[in-house]
Amino acid sequence: MLQLRTFALMLLLGGVFIACESDLDVTPEDDDELLADGFFENEGAYKQALAGVYANLSLTSINDPGGSNIAGLDAGTGQYIRGLFNLQNLSTDEVIWTYENDPGLRGMQRNSWSSDNPLILGVFARASYEIALANEFLRQTTPEALSGRGESTELVATVQTYRAEARVLRALANYHLLDMFGKAPSVTENDAVGFDQVPEIVGADLFNYIETELTAALPDLIAARQNEYARVDQGVANMLLAKLYLNAEVYTGTPRYADCVSVCETLISSGYSLTSNYLFNFMADNDTNGAQNEIIFPIANDGTNTQNYGGTTIIIQGEVGVPENNGESLGVNATGFGGLFRVRPDFSRLFTANPIYQNDARNTLITADRTMEIDNVGNTAQGYLITKFSNRTSTGGFGSDRTFTDTDYPLFRYADVLLMYAEATLRGGGGSTALALEYVNDLRERAFGNTSGNITQAQLTLDFLLDERSRELYWESHRRQDLIRFGVYTGSDYLWSYKGGPQAGTSIPEFRKLFPIPNQSLSSNANLTQNAGY
Repeated sequence: MLQLRTFALMLLLGGVFIACESDLDVTPEDDDELLADGFFENEGAYKQALAGVYANLSLTSINDPGGSNIAGLDAGTGQYIRGLFNLQNLSTDEVIWTYENDPGLRGMQRNSWSSDNPLILGVFARASYEIALANEFLRQTTPEALSGRGESTELVATVQTYRAEARVLRALANYHLLDMFGKAPSVTENDAVGFDQVPEIVGADLFNYIETELTAALPDLIAARQNEYARVDQGVANMLLAKLYLNAEVYTGTPRYADCVSVCETLISSGYSLTSNYLFNFMADNDTNGAQNEIIFPIANDGTNTQNYGGTTIIIQGEVGVPENNGESLGVNATGFGGLFRVRPDFSRLFTANPIYQNDARNTLITADRTMEIDNVGNTAQGYLITKFSNRTSTGGFGSDRTFTDTDYPLFRYADVLLMYAEATLRGGGGSTALALEYVNDLRERAFGNTSGNITQAQLTLDFLLDERSRELYWESHRRQDLIRFGVYTGSDYLWSYKGGPQAGTSIPEFRKLFPIPNQSLSSNANLTQNAGY
């Protein structure tokens, strides 16, 4: 995938992107004076430059995994996927972090965060930096810029595809800002480099911008599943559109379920397939073991060449239990990261309340010698563990490193498409209820190995789908969004353990459906406004 594993962040902070950081008030630590024009004398530099935009989704520094290329961000909390996990999973019923004295963690998992929470800053700044990188790539690859360098017609056509990929990556970052913050700094490649007082774009306007960008990029993208591994193609763009449409009522007040069904139908006919073994999606060889036919957009992890303390490294190392020290079985060192993660009892009950789920391949709970309830967050022996993600291969081998994992993070999977189709159909999107049932049972037949877990049409309800989405997609950065869409994230209709603070859970106010704009960003850009309630 663009040789990311070879040259890693070569261009993430290189000269082609010099000064672009001020677009969105993120300041790179590294200083590289290479001039863009000189860099592009090499024809292959365009592909390398695009790799820098991709690399921001995986890495935090060109120097070492403990470094950060954005001033003021911790190398761990500032990593893109780790940030998503923190905000989309840790703030829900799916997971709990043992060490609550770590900066920002208690507020995040007890839904009491403030606008100076470093985990929130990490997400806002990293997504903003992704936009800045994409903008600068697009500035450097305009038809005028290519003509001025005397590039061939063939190269110009190739770069047009690269530009479409960069637009989708920018749309992805804006989508994450829309989902978590409800707004974003409004800046494109047409804005002057170095201007940091950019306006904000909010709600429906941001939604419409993302939709327009994706639909405009689609014709120039390579067909679904035909691009290099882990690169954007039409499938990725359509997946983003489907996610937008599924959540449109939350984002804009206007439902778009029919559009969600339509795009899901396009994805279903695009050649994706479910891998035979659910857990293959989360193993160190998920780029080759068949899972690559299910994973629509993986975020690359490589234990040798893309080392970082986010992505699947933090997830797999964090799965290791104390006192179990079961890291060897997960392909990492025996003690992992010291019992970092456990699951909340509310999630555990999705697999334990009904004995049928004892035979569900998605049930990776470790329950032996453990209590399901957690009355002391700091007690690593309380709460069940999970072992969904692994640095082992499908053939029993190990990843290339015992600290940094080889397991690519499945940001989007085909399984989600099937569940989105079912939900959008039940919400009045016009799909076939018979097909919706078939798709859900396809997932359950894989999970159970036979038809013993199949459900009937009468059992296919929205309440069932909310639970089934968690059983299928847990720890894949969807849960907060799902709970909001189903109307149970805030308020008291659904109380999970430590929601709002106490062990029994308590109601949280409506304004916590969105995270606050970080104080640091507000101070730097007077055009940004704070979300209500903060």
